[in-house]
Amino acid sequence: MNVKNIGLIGVGMVAGFAASLQFSAMAQKGDANAPLPLDELRQLADVYGLIKSDYVEPVEDKKLLSQAISGMVASLDPHSVYLDKKAYREMKESMQGRFVGLGIEVAMEDGYVKIVSPIEDSPAFRAGIKPGDLITRIDSTPIKGLSLDEAIKKMRGLPKSKVVLTIARKGEDKPWIVPLVREEIRVQSVKGKIVEPGYGWLRISQFQELTLDEMSKKINALYAQEPALKGLVLDLRNDPGGLLPGAVGVSAAFLPYDKEIVSTVGQLKTSNEKLYGRREFYAPRAGADPLARLPAALKNVPIVVLVNGGSASASEIVAGALQDYKRAIVMGTQTFGKGSVQTLRQLSEDTAVKLTTARYFTPSGRSIQAKGIVPDLMVDETADGDGLNSLRVRESDLEKHLSDGSGKEPDPALKAKRDEMEEEQRALAMSKSRKPLDFGSSTDFQLAQALNHLKGLPVKLSKVETVLAKDDKSALPKLDVKPPELKAAPKAK
Repeated sequence: MNVKNIGLIGVGMVAGFAASLQFSAMAQKGDANAPLPLDELRQLADVYGLIKSDYVEPVEDKKLLSQAISGMVASLDPHSVYLDKKAYREMKESMQGRFVGLGIEVAMEDGYVKIVSPIEDSPAFRAGIKPGDLITRIDSTPIKGLSLDEAIKKMRGLPKSKVVLTIARKGEDKPWIVPLVREEIRVQSVKGKIVEPGYGWLRISQFQELTLDEMSKKINALYAQEPALKGLVLDLRNDPGGLLPGAVGVSAAFLPYDKEIVSTVGQLKTSNEKLYGRREFYAPRAGADPLARLPAALKNVPIVVLVNGGSASASEIVAGALQDYKRAIVMGTQTFGKGSVQTLRQLSEDTAVKLTTARYFTPSGRSIQAKGIVPDLMVDETADGDGLNSLRVRESDLEKHLSDGSGKEPDPALKAKRDEMEEEQRALAMSKSRKPLDFGSSTDFQLAQALNHLKGLPVKLSKVETVLAKDDKSALPKLDVKPPELKAAPKAK
């Protein structure tokens, strides 16, 4: 993972797709002396020939070969994947914080897509769509029965293409038919505000190319409004990850200069590296340092980091680093547990393979993979339980997920106890009608508990006691190669 390369890490992304990448100029060869499995290769060729000659209808060569590559890569782990032309384009757009669509943040409620918020100056915003509206149809397709990801894909499309939404609005007798034209939408990844006199809330929804610039502007705006800030809540809930330099930069903004932020361990020499809170790691390209003008007081302001089961990869790196250095109190529920590095190897101009090449470790040597970050203070999503958050699938639930690298298997008794308690939470959540959480609002229970902690007031802890053992340095595999020397990033030409 060379400094000059840009890393992307995350899970969920815009359409629920797990991703964590790093760009590299060329593929690294494995053991050049390993013999090719000729018998298996002959079988592959035989199956290819049988499909071409005997299948019920003709199949294109391109489709067969593309699917063969896809299946081979996908068999490794949940995050290794072959990216065809469309998937590769969508992945790049997501990391740039832009996509072609209607400009609405959505959630699923009662089988329909609920508008959480229209993005300012988007087609949906200009059409008068409001928070709380329900989408019941997209063109002629009923929403009922579709997953949220399927509904999102139907709302995406080519620039200037048309789509018709059927909207149900509370208090209206008839559905509202809204014709819209898709546009390129740019999403801001950072929000913030003064929630109470002396206390700020800063939310990072995804680590994108402009996240550090957006964060710096927002922090300066908060200090301009409240120069004597007493405490800050850094909200990383439901943050699926994104660009690795963004995670390093966000951590560096709150830590002393040059602290180790994260390390990686893998088979290749270039996969063994430590990343520090220096500009060459969070802003390797030429231009202004996005952290240069942050208020000096930011290094000492008390911080609570909010996380949940939707906090993954880059957000787990930030939470883990701030927790290890005791710079912040981590509050909420156990994070997703995606602690593996994927490297993007381009196969052609518009296709690539995303391959898992290393594991992430916090500064103290804790593995993130399949464990996640256990909060210092376990606080449920609501006052009476963890709500819909308890229904989330974590990395450890995914088929073929990597281990944490320690060589130790989880204690079956501990896992069974955890599963039993989580099942109780699921039953509680299903028995009640839950609305999507409005982060940063007056009804945000976890935010209220974070503010209580900053003020020295009692915090209402989770009803479910965590049973996961704390990680320790023994989980960190020893490096059998010396990590490469750190060099300054080359200047842009």
